[in-house]
Amino acid sequence: MHSVAPSIYGLKERAGQLSAGERLFAAAVSATCLALLIIAAGLTPNALGLGTHRGLGLPECGFLERTGLPCPSCGMTTSFAWFVRGNFIASIYVQPMGALLAAACGMAVWGGAWIGVTGRPAHRLLSSVLSPRVFVGLLGFALAAWGWKIFIHLHGIDGW
Repeated sequence: MHSVAPSIYGLKERAGQLSAGERLFAAAVSATCLALLIIAAGLTPNALGLGTHRGLGLPECGFLERTGLPCPSCGMTTSFAWFVRGNFIASIYVQPMGALLAAACGMAVWGGAWIGVTGRPAHRLLSSVLSPRVFVGLLGFALAAWGWKIFIHLHGIDGW
């Protein structure tokens, strides 16, 4: 009788190198995320917990002006500006989703650079990260973060 080892114990095929275009794309993602973090470092976080984007010459939030409530992205730039300064508590407090995106940008800088330089794919990691379950969880987190931003804004405690 011939027994076959379960596939979990079998040797895995070594993934091939990525094409030049794929490596360039990974490097571009890395450079874009790095640029976002550098721009955030050049901004002074607004003490009110939102409005830091005005330092980029952008207008006030139209949603906030019309409704009196912050939009889902209100506080993101401020959160990024606190994050790059190492004040993670302030970053999370003013906009939790912004803190998560800033952390993801930081990881993408290193991950994209590593992929661009080595040409090694990260499809196994990305396939687990980009699952529908994770997407739904991130959407739920984004809605909860928006709810938090509305709560602290309505109570006048959204500054840092």
